[in-house]
Amino acid sequence: MNISLTDDLKAFVDSRIKARGYSSTSEYMRDLVRRDEERASEERFKALIQEGLDSGPDPRSWDGLREEWTGRIEAARGTKAK
Repeated sequence: MNISLTDDLKAFVDSRIKARGYSSTSEYMRDLVRRDEERASEERFKALIQEGLDSGPDPRSWDGLREEWTGRIEAARGTKAK
């Protein structure tokens, strides 16, 4: 992959490489991409949290949910509660 930068941006990248101790332009760019990837993951996580909040409360009681999930777990294990 090749990228083109203006002289000003190239000078900025070079200064960041020197100031932060990167060994190369490629290392600096990989770090930028990784950080952007992390931000995208955080944004998706926040969107999922908001989606859950927006969906409202579950009308079932905690006891009902516990019974349902206990039953599912026991069925998956092939056991029954006594």
